[in-house]
Amino acid sequence: ISKGPGYSKSAKSTTMPPGPPVYLDMVYIPNHSNSKNVDVEFFKRVRSSYYVVSGNDSAAEEPSRAVLDFLLEGKAQWESNMQVTLIPTHDSDVMREWYQETHEKQQDLNIMVLASSSTVVMQDESFPACKIEL
Repeated sequence: ISKGPGYSKSAKSTTMPPGPPVYLDMVYIPNHSNSKNVDVEFFKRVRSSYYVVSGNDSAAEEPSRAVLDFLLEGKAQWESNMQVTLIPTHDSDVMREWYQETHEKQQDLNIMVLASSSTVVMQDESFPACKIEL
């Protein structure tokens, strides 16, 4: 099978191709918010009122501080100042440090980090939960 002219086995780019922005109600940031799969272009193009930030593994850099910074950089280029809410699935050192160090910029960009103190109890297990209204 011929791969055609210009075929290369080089590493696959994670950058999104050019195009118009896509607006969604809620987005789960892929791969536990790891910077290997999400870049600033993702946040320029994939615009949402809510982003779920998963990951609780500092050794694997999840969530990635770079991804959180990409959100700030990408949102700064949006034409509108719509409110964005981040929903972390875990309380992590990375999220806490990012929140404290960039809080002023978050306010300027109308970004809120949801800190849920609610707990759902079902039979023999309990877990943190939050309610959002779309």
